Amino acid sequence: MKQYFEDTIAAISTMSGGGSIGIIRISGIDAITIADKIFVNKKRATGTVARMSTHTVKYGFIIDKDKDQIIDECLLTLMKGPNSYTTEDVVEINCHGGYAVMQSVLKLVYKNGARPAEPGEFTKRAFLNGRIALSGAEAVMDLINAKTSQAHKAAINQLSGRLDRELNEICEKLGLCLAQIEVAIDYPEYEMEEDTARQALETLESIETKLCSMAATYSRGKIIKDGFKIAIAGKPNAGKSSLLNVLCGSDRAIVTDIPGTTRDIIDVTIDVDGIPIIITDTAGLRETEDIVEKIGVDRSYNAISDSDLMLYVIDASCNSKDENESLSNLIKEYNIPVMVIINKTDLVDNETLENYVKEFSQYDPLTVSILSNSGIESIYDRFRKIFTEKGVYLNNENIITSERHKQLLDNSIDAISKAKESYKSGMPIDCISYDIWECGKFLEKITGKSIEADVVETIFSKFCLGK
Repeated sequence: MKQYFEDTIAAISTMSGGGSIGIIRISGIDAITIADKIFVNKKRATGTVARMSTHTVKYGFIIDKDKDQIIDECLLTLMKGPNSYTTEDVVEINCHGGYAVMQSVLKLVYKNGARPAEPGEFTKRAFLNGRIALSGAEAVMDLINAKTSQAHKAAINQLSGRLDRELNEICEKLGLCLAQIEVAIDYPEYEMEEDTARQALETLESIETKLCSMAATYSRGKIIKDGFKIAIAGKPNAGKSSLLNVLCGSDRAIVTDIPGTTRDIIDVTIDVDGIPIIITDTAGLRETEDIVEKIGVDRSYNAISDSDLMLYVIDASCNSKDENESLSNLIKEYNIPVMVIINKTDLVDNETLENYVKEFSQYDPLTVSILSNSGIESIYDRFRKIFTEKGVYLNNENIITSERHKQLLDNSIDAISKAKESYKSGMPIDCISYDIWECGKFLEKITGKSIEADVVETIFSKFCLGK
């Protein structure tokens, strides 16, 4: 249902820091009136915004009438409600993107009746006015933050309303179950309770299968949205920092022949086939009396424990049995998947390298020479293989990327489980009815049909200004 807002909001909708073009967005009941107070066309005529047709653009100038001063030339776009982003009257001023220009125009807008928009308030109004579902509003934020093609695709899928449509269909089935149960309760003389409960159970099992399948996509969705975490580990001077630099294509980490150069962890994000990979370079793992290096080693262990994969780098010229023992201890300690990289293959002969590979055969190691850039592509190929095995690459299915959605799906599945338990234990049919109602309420919190005001505030507070 459309809500009525008596005030008009405004904010800069483009990235801060200056640019060739900047956009100031105004939305609300007085958007057109405010724009007419500060905008004149090329003939210096005022009052032109009110006469504009919706979804048209006009060239002109922003002026400060009190100072009789031109602030900037601009293009002004008008989108009358309800056919706008917020469903209200919306005016967007496209001016030059310099900081001083943008601030001057924005101050004029505030001076003439608008108030500063809160973070995410434009999208919040779009939600409260019924133009988009809550999950769609959250997808807007994901779209803004998307750094890879797969994250972009996941956000677009959610923004298109596919998730809402599927959840709405499930809620309709739950509603039908409740209606049938109500009939059975209201007309006990027809003895329909047992048949109705059985039919409800069949429907719930079908819904449970769908919800479980949907919830199971979260592990993949989290990788697409937040990234796949990889910790590069190994002993000092194995080539960890050099590998980080090669993978990210720049000299992010200091590389020397001196053991213990890396004292702190370094994070970089790379894009492999649209999947964000967050790579952490860690300090060399060894016993040390150096206080600073010891802190770095401790942080290395923390980074390993927080990762999805450990990329363990080994110097091919070192003792393989010592390295194998160190790696085995790490895996036992942290129970983490590992990719073994045997580096510095240019320093050993073929026979030595073959023996080294046999020593680590259980890990299917990759052999590289970072110095000569040999074998690097095999690392990317292994990443792609892992993503394929995990099913990370998107198809046309709905995929869950929000922790909030995942929790609510889990709650709805639990409600179905309780309904099934109630049926099997011979509980009255109205007990089943309550659990079905609970399931529907959890799902409606995803779409926003039933949600607490404080949750809405929390969600939109994470948005940037101007969106």
